[in-house]
Amino acid sequence: MLQTPEKEIAAAGFPVYFHGFSAIDSYLECGAPNAFHILCGADLADLARIFEGLRYPGASFADAALDLNGKTWYFRCDDCDDAENPRQSRASFGFLDFYLDCKTGRYHDPNGISPILRGIKDSAKKGEPRSSPETRGILKNFNPRADPCRTVIDGAMILARYFPETSTREINSAANKFLAQCEGASRSHALSQPLGPPPCAEEQRLLLVELLSAPSPAPGFELLKSSGFIAAYWPELAVMDDVDHSKEFHPEGNVWKHTMETLRYRKPAGQAAGFDLRLSLGLLLHDVGKPLSQTASHRRFDGHAQLGETQARRFLGRLGFDAPLIRDVCYLVRNHMLPAALPRLPLFRTGEQMASPLFPLLMELYRCDESSSFKGLDGYYQSSAAYQSYLRHRRNPYRSADGKKLGRG
Repeated sequence: MLQTPEKEIAAAGFPVYFHGFSAIDSYLECGAPNAFHILCGADLADLARIFEGLRYPGASFADAALDLNGKTWYFRCDDCDDAENPRQSRASFGFLDFYLDCKTGRYHDPNGISPILRGIKDSAKKGEPRSSPETRGILKNFNPRADPCRTVIDGAMILARYFPETSTREINSAANKFLAQCEGASRSHALSQPLGPPPCAEEQRLLLVELLSAPSPAPGFELLKSSGFIAAYWPELAVMDDVDHSKEFHPEGNVWKHTMETLRYRKPAGQAAGFDLRLSLGLLLHDVGKPLSQTASHRRFDGHAQLGETQARRFLGRLGFDAPLIRDVCYLVRNHMLPAALPRLPLFRTGEQMASPLFPLLMELYRCDESSSFKGLDGYYQSSAAYQSYLRHRRNPYRSADGKKLGRG
C-alpha cells in the first residue's frame, strides 16, 4: 500500500511537519484540502531520490511540489531537527507558525494560537458566526521582514478561511499596513508598483482556488483589492469595481459587489467535496465582460456574456488552469443569461445548451445570481420547471423534446 508523501519522508528518516494552513486545517478538522504544505528536514536532492515526478514550481512558499491523485504537496526544505521549535519563524503571520509533527501526531504552537483555533472550532460546531475580535491581533501580527506580496496573499487566505465576518474597515486598515512595507512608498505610489515582483502563475492559481474553496471568499478578495493586488495582477477583475449597476435590479451594489454577493449563495457539492470550482469561477467571472460592453437600445450591457467569455479564457489561461476546466467555465460565462429566458424561448434556441451535462451547473449559477438581487427566485423556479419539462419529454419515446406528440411509424 502506497504511503502519503509526508509518511514517505518520515520513513526515510527525516523530520516532517504539516505547517501553516495545513496544520491549522488539520486541527480544525476541515474538509479535504486541495494542497498540503510540508516543512521537512530533507533537502531537494533527498526529495528527488524519494519521489519520481518532483517538480520545482518557482513559488515563494515552496522549494518543490508533487502532484498526486488530483492534489498537490508543496515542500519547504529547512533545518527542523528541533521538534519543539521546528524552525525559526519566517512566516508572514505569527498565526501561521503552527505545526503538526507527521511522525508523532503532536501539534506545536510556539505563538499560542490554540485558544483562537478552539474558538473557531466551537463556533463551527454550534453553527454560530465566527466573530473577529481576535482578527485585529492576527492581522497586525505580521512579520515586517516577510515579502509584502506573500503577506497580502496569506492575509487574504486567513480571512476567507477563518474570519469571514471581518469588517471592511479592518480589512482596509490591514491593507494600509501591508502597503507600508513597500520601501519608501506612499499608498498612491504603492498602487502603481504595489508589492514587488509578481507571484508566479502557480502561486496566483493556488490563491484563487483556495479563496474559492472557502465558504466566504469575499473578505479575502476585499483585502486583495484594497492592497492593490487585484489591480496589479488580476486587472480583469479590478475594473468590475468601476462599473455601477442599476439600483432597481442590483441594490447590492456595483458589478464587483454583486459578484462577491453571488458567492455567498453557493451550496457545497457534498460534505467532503466542498464547492464546485467550475461554479465558483463561473460566478466570479460571469459579469467580467460588463466593463467592456456598450449600451445598445434598452440593453445597457449588450453582449457582455460573449465579451466575458473572452476575458475569462484569457484570465484563466494566464494563471495556468487546465483546458477542460477553462472550457467548462467559459460555457457558464457565455450562457449565463440563457436560463432567465428559458420559459419564453423556443427549443431550437435552447436545446443544444440544455443537452449539455453542464446545464444543471448553469442553473445553479443562475440561482446564485438571482439570489443576490432583490428579485427573488420566481424566475429561477419558472426556468427550472421549463428545464424539467425538457428532460421529461426527452425521455418520453412518444414525444419530441419540446413536448409534441410523435407520429407512429
